[in-house]
Amino acid sequence: MTAHKVSRHSRKVWVGALCAMLAVTANVSPVFAAEKSSAKPASVSTDKQLMEYDVYAGGFHVVSSDLTVDLSKKNTYMLRLAAYTHGMLAKLAPWKGAFQTDGWYNAKKDAGQPKLHFSDTVWRDERELTEFEYNKNGSFKEYRITNKKEKGAKPLEPGLADDSTDVLTSTLHTMVKVAQGGKCEGTDKIFDGSRSYNLVFKEVGKAMLEATKLNVYSGPAIECTVEVKPLKGKWHEKPRGWMSIQEQGRERGTMPTIWLAQMAPGEAAVPVKIRVKTDYGTLFMHLTGYKGAGKTLKLAQ
Repeated sequence: MTAHKVSRHSRKVWVGALCAMLAVTANVSPVFAAEKSSAKPASVSTDKQLMEYDVYAGGFHVVSSDLTVDLSKKNTYMLRLAAYTHGMLAKLAPWKGAFQTDGWYNAKKDAGQPKLHFSDTVWRDERELTEFEYNKNGSFKEYRITNKKEKGAKPLEPGLADDSTDVLTSTLHTMVKVAQGGKCEGTDKIFDGSRSYNLVFKEVGKAMLEATKLNVYSGPAIECTVEVKPLKGKWHEKPRGWMSIQEQGRERGTMPTIWLAQMAPGEAAVPVKIRVKTDYGTLFMHLTGYKGAGKTLKLAQ
């Protein structure tokens, strides 16, 4: 098998998309969010949730990842996604990455405002660190990049990062909304360093999932699609990277799809399954472990 060369630009698009899908999941008794009512939604719990995932393509385990959702410290939040290629794919395309957001959290509004988001990735022996800094009023402060060729703050095209957030915070907003009985829907502007786009969540409906040998979750969930809609910056006329994958799914009748569920009452909903259809087959991400709210789940070996 020949390993195809992947450009740094394409890798960054894939990484951002993975965050968005993920982003950006003893016995547990899963519960479904209450139906939306006129009453003020209850605030989500300030517990820390830890999720583990495996990604499968063509029946092969190709990526392992973990997600941390931490609202335990007063008026702050931390979101962290770590992932790495697994098995044969790790030999053909050795890659690992960590993506983290630290920010201010308004418990009354159940809304997060990023302070610093970073992406730290290694492709073969090439490391790249990108940092996105925000002011407390929500304005964008600075973009920095460090790799073999560049180091330091980068000038930005006017308006490119205005009114933007990071992909993990955007996903958190939807997770909280679902936990409060709202719909899995919303749109946020994301700036990824060279381009801006709208990250759009759209609800498909309710689903009942069963645990399998690959996924520990069993119970009610909300199914929704995630779409990237380009705005400004260095977008290619012909879809590449994640945009190409997204359009392949559209041609097959479904956009990238995520299932969100509450693992315990009062907790923010988390991803329990993801599906992406491509020209090369269907990619699934399964929840294999969970720890939070005094509950633990682990896939049997």
